[in-house]
Amino acid sequence: MSNNVLKLKRAVYFFLKELKSDPNRRPFMGEKYVCPVCNTHLAYFNPIDFGLLEDLDKHQYIYPMFSGETANLLKYECPACRAHDRDRLYALYIKKAFDKLDKTKKYNFLDIAPSSLRMYLKNQPFLNYRSADLFMKGVDDVVDITKMDIYENGRFDFFLCSHVLEHVPDEKAAISELYRVLKPGGWGIAMVPIVTTIEDTVEDPKIASDADRWKYYGQNDHVRQYSSKGWVKSLEAGGFKVHRLGIDYFGKEVFEKNGIHPRSILYIAEKL
Repeated sequence: MSNNVLKLKRAVYFFLKELKSDPNRRPFMGEKYVCPVCNTHLAYFNPIDFGLLEDLDKHQYIYPMFSGETANLLKYECPACRAHDRDRLYALYIKKAFDKLDKTKKYNFLDIAPSSLRMYLKNQPFLNYRSADLFMKGVDDVVDITKMDIYENGRFDFFLCSHVLEHVPDEKAAISELYRVLKPGGWGIAMVPIVTTIEDTVEDPKIASDADRWKYYGQNDHVRQYSSKGWVKSLEAGGFKVHRLGIDYFGKEVFEKNGIHPRSILYIAEKL
């Protein structure tokens, strides 16, 4: 096990030990943080699963552990609803955007590979919500993102596509479909795992074994490692106008309160 993994384990151990030392403190409840997905007030967020870190260490992942652009390893998961830090970032943006909508109208929302935001979105009375995935059980529509023929052109006002495209060999076809099914004037949250230490996206057909994909892409079912520049380039090539929203947009206090790392960036893909 690398020194970085050991240091992270020790840091989290002492952090949680300090929290539990107060007998009057209820488990995970407090006022230091808040989860915008479930609105629970929290004393702490849970760190990322050490099993993932051990897999990365085992396969000698080539990028620094703390180079993930939107990945708060020490404040990764809400202990109440299990929303990851990226889900909390999406919730902050979505709530802000929804406040500006005419709630007397209905809007179509496509949620691809739905996560912890699913119930929040389903419960919005002004949304016609559809969840979609090719393999996930319990979704509304079983759909291949590279060929979403069941949806007509311009069907959706909004979409959420988070951590999907890194699994899809035909990235161009998937982005083209997202653009096609979105209405002009609509927007989508389009996110992939990004590391900050590379200039361009890395994709090599020779990187095909499980071990090599762990080493170069960070997971055995990933087919590329994205850079920020490369992700923007891919979305723009598909016709989208891309907005990169970070701490300057949301505010330092908001990021801290909601457990969002300062280097986090939200990518909004707009169809003009």
